[in-house]
Amino acid sequence: MAERSTAAVDVADNSGDGPLTAKADKATADGVAQAQETADENMREADDERKSAEPTVATPELHSGHKLARRYRLEECVTRLDGFSSWRAVDEKLRRAVGVHLLPADHPRARSVLAAARSSALLGDPRFVQVLDAVEENDLVYVVHEWLPDATELTALLAAGPLEAHESYQLVSQISQAMAAAHREGLAHLRLTPGAVLRTSSGQYRIRGLAVNAALRGITSERPQRTDTEAIGALLYAALTQRWPYESDAYGLSGLPKGVGLIAPDQVRAGIHRGLSELAMRALANDGATASRQEPPCTTPDELAKAVAAMPRIRPPEPTFSAPPEYQRTTYQQGTYGRPGAHPGTPAAQPAKPAPPRPLQSRTGKVLKWGVAALLIAALGLGSWQLADRFLDRGNKSGDPGTTETDSGDGPQKPDPEPLKISDAAVFAPNGSGIDADVPSAIDGKSATAWITPQYRGYANFGNLPTRKDGSGIIVDLGSVRDVAGLDIDMYRSGQTVEVLAADEDASGPSGLADFSQRLTELEPAESKLETTLDKPVRTRYILIHVTALPTDGSPGTFRGGISEIRVTG
Repeated sequence: MAERSTAAVDVADNSGDGPLTAKADKATADGVAQAQETADENMREADDERKSAEPTVATPELHSGHKLARRYRLEECVTRLDGFSSWRAVDEKLRRAVGVHLLPADHPRARSVLAAARSSALLGDPRFVQVLDAVEENDLVYVVHEWLPDATELTALLAAGPLEAHESYQLVSQISQAMAAAHREGLAHLRLTPGAVLRTSSGQYRIRGLAVNAALRGITSERPQRTDTEAIGALLYAALTQRWPYESDAYGLSGLPKGVGLIAPDQVRAGIHRGLSELAMRALANDGATASRQEPPCTTPDELAKAVAAMPRIRPPEPTFSAPPEYQRTTYQQGTYGRPGAHPGTPAAQPAKPAPPRPLQSRTGKVLKWGVAALLIAALGLGSWQLADRFLDRGNKSGDPGTTETDSGDGPQKPDPEPLKISDAAVFAPNGSGIDADVPSAIDGKSATAWITPQYRGYANFGNLPTRKDGSGIIVDLGSVRDVAGLDIDMYRSGQTVEVLAADEDASGPSGLADFSQRLTELEPAESKLETTLDKPVRTRYILIHVTALPTDGSPGTFRGGISEIRVTG
């Protein structure tokens, strides 16, 4: 599918235009500062020519409280630039916060903005901030998109310091996977800056401004895939080093020293993961100029996503526990014990007032106390008599040869199931590619995170797709052959048709449906939780949570599912 030349842009960020636009095709071609500066000058001249050629259009003079379509109430102007404005607004119909881009209908880029917004809305990928509406009304063009109040910009995360290795790995993995999916649909970004990447409270990264904000600014590129790949490399570089990989400062980050060219992240800061450092250079460097000169450069998001998948998985850091506070010993003090004596010359302390009488010292209190004591003695005697009677009855039964002792529940009990450690997990997709980036979210011990399938349109059953004839799901690796006694699975959404299968004890690296011959649960629609306890433990190393059909996604003809958390007991 042909790629569009428009892309999204973080309109609230006006800094750093040079590195990601001017240098998209030339900044790292030869690795020297002179070529980089020439590219900056050429792009600035092109921007000046473009702006001078376009007619000046005044930004619509709107104010807080203005309503669009009797529904969207403008609250706060986020930015006003180049003939358009961006607002935080409220959707009064659904009672939620939204974002709105506004520009006059006679703006030279109004048509391209509408086309880009409608193309982005059709993608329907949850890894992107969704376009909700695109309308031309009353001489205005406005685009409504999601507003994520609990999300944090990557700019703010980097202001606090560089990200640790596992978080940087999650960043480049999720962003490259998402952009590869967008380019397969012909959509590019071209303005993938730290302000365009958001991290939600559940740890998922989302990209805003796909195919809308670049149209607002009129940004184009002859090689959009290469431009977006280099932008992802710049984000990874910044996450590892807290430096912008160009000579100019941008997005609150310091640039590289002038005249040294592009240097690897592990040469900028000590202790950086070497594999991630080389990956950033492969995405940033072009024309074969890589850091080690052993691996080819990544020129498309799909190539970068495959390079991330080929890396050894980086585990999250072990949680740290703070030491409990030191025990503070206290001393019971009565009278003058433990108290310092009075200094000579100080007035003597006044005699203390007599303490009030202790409770239950009155006549009524004494009667109540003796009554409680009598009840306790009676209860103790009754309990002793019942216990003795039970032992005598058991002895009589055991001494009678004509009777058989029944099971009273005091015999050996089955041991309580214990959780089994999950070593690894992968997407079950034998006939097509799967989204591996979100799989760790299904085994991280947090029900708030999840592996989520893409949105499918027009069909609920994976079998309607040639590449999904065996369904999808997750393969769990226990690390070694274990006795599996039970499962506790949190589903991302109820209504998914699911079964749980296990591979043979001697199986090695199973990938197809035929490799899982042991059935643990029946194939049937599942609620939000799937729990089962096996009558007899099954010895296996690999377990398949097999999803064959998806529930609706809330819109007619759209379907999506997923798995939030997998727990195995033995």
